[in-house]
Parts: sequence; C-alpha cells; structure tokens
Amino acid sequence: MAGVTLPGGAVEVLWDCDTAERIVVEYTMTVVIILALDTTTRAGSVAVVRDDLVLALLPGDESRTHGERLPSEIALALDRAGVSREQIDLLAVAAGPGGFTGLRIGLAAVQGLAMTLNKPVVGVSALSALAAQVTNATEPVGFIAPWMDAQRGDVFATLIDAETANEIEPPMAENPSQILERWRSQWSARRIVFVGDAVTRDAAAIAAAGAGQWPVQLPEPLAPQIAMLGKRLAEQGRAGPPHALTPVYVRRPDAEIERDQRRSKG
Repeated sequence: MAGVTLPGGAVEVLWDCDTAERIVVEYTMTVVIILALDTTTRAGSVAVVRDDLVLALLPGDESRTHGERLPSEIALALDRAGVSREQIDLLAVAAGPGGFTGLRIGLAAVQGLAMTLNKPVVGVSALSALAAQVTNATEPVGFIAPWMDAQRGDVFATLIDAETANEIEPPMAENPSQILERWRSQWSARRIVFVGDAVTRDAAAIAAAGAGQWPVQLPEPLAPQIAMLGKRLAEQGRAGPPHALTPVYVRRPDAEIERDQRRSKG
C-alpha cells in the first residue's frame, strides 16, 4: 500500500497496490500556528494565531483591493508575529459568503500557500466567524444574527442559537426588510443580537422590528475568529488539501446574474 500524508496528519491518501483503490483517511490534528485570512469584507484582515493566542492581527486597508495588498499583508503579519512561513501548521480562510472577487482572491492565496508549503487548509464560514464575536453580552442572548452587506441593498444573514451554535435558519442573501419582517413574526419574543458591517445601515429597521429588544454590534476584524474556528474544524479532522476548498456563495455571482439578464432581453 502506498500513500502520502499532509503535515499535521490531517488527511492521508492511500492506494491499494493490488486493486488500485484510492482510500482517504482523515485524522484529528493538534494545531500550533495558524495563518488566517478574511477577504469577504472590503477591508478584510490577516491574523497569525498560536493555539488561542493572537500573535499578530493586521486589519486591511479598504481603499485598496485585496489583490493589490494581500501578499504584503501576509508577509507583514508573519513578520510581526515572528513566524516564518515554514512554521505555519494550518491555513484558515473565510470561505464566504462575501464579495465574489475578494472571496476568490482569498481562497486562491491560501491554496497557493498550501501548495507551496505543503500545509493543510480549512475554510470557515464568515457568518459563523461573525457570530463568534458575540461573547460579552451583558444580557442573555437567545439568537445571534450575522448581518453582512451583500450589496444591491441585500444582506447575507443567518440565525444562530447562541447556546448551541446551531443554525436556526440557513445562510441567505435577501432584502433586509423581508428578513426582519419574517423574524418579527416568528421570533419577537427572543433577544437577537445583530452583528456585521450592515448593522449601522439597518439599525433603525432592526430596532423597529425588534421593538428595541434587538441590539446591534459592530464587527471587529474576522481573522482571529477564522483562525480559532479553523483550529476547531482541524481538530475534528476537517482540514485537507488545497483543492478541497469550496467557496460559500449563498447567491450567484453578479456577473452570472447580469449575463442571464442580458440573455433574457435578447
């Protein structure tokens, strides 16, 4: 039997030499140093984390594109953390939802590093990372509503049980007024904390729908939460090779929508 193992023991691919059958075995792993990227928001962020300790956090400059600045931001974050690329044990990246271009740049950057360094990778939901930032509420929290700007007046959102971390509603891309009206009729008795870059824009609508009982929280850079959730997934054996990364779009890319609109008009 022949095989190859990724660093950290995340995934082992074996071949039975007699039958030529491909066997994939997943292992749990203990992660030491994680490089995490978020390119789902305009600013984005890069973090280097050792276990649960943030060694370096570099918020992005939203006046420049992710493609222009991401390589230098990664290098600077590693330099500030005093970590070489070869010391990285796991690469974690926000897999979406988010802006299509930025999302693809982040995934491609992590896949390139993983192939160069022969390191395992893991994709993390940006919505789950936002929910993980709601930890210091002064009052009991029933649900957490990650609330990301999806452009075109929409939001990327989901509803998460604060106690179990289970999704009450799956990720969606929808008009915020429609979501709030639906949640008002279903969950008016529950305290929902909204967190994300669209909460400022929609604060008045959220307050009205929740009768003042649904607070909002401004987001922080997501990379530390991406790292910590990525570590948890890796310890469950869910890290893998770079080609296994899949984006979470929630809705189709704008270019595809515009193409179909042009076709429908002849």
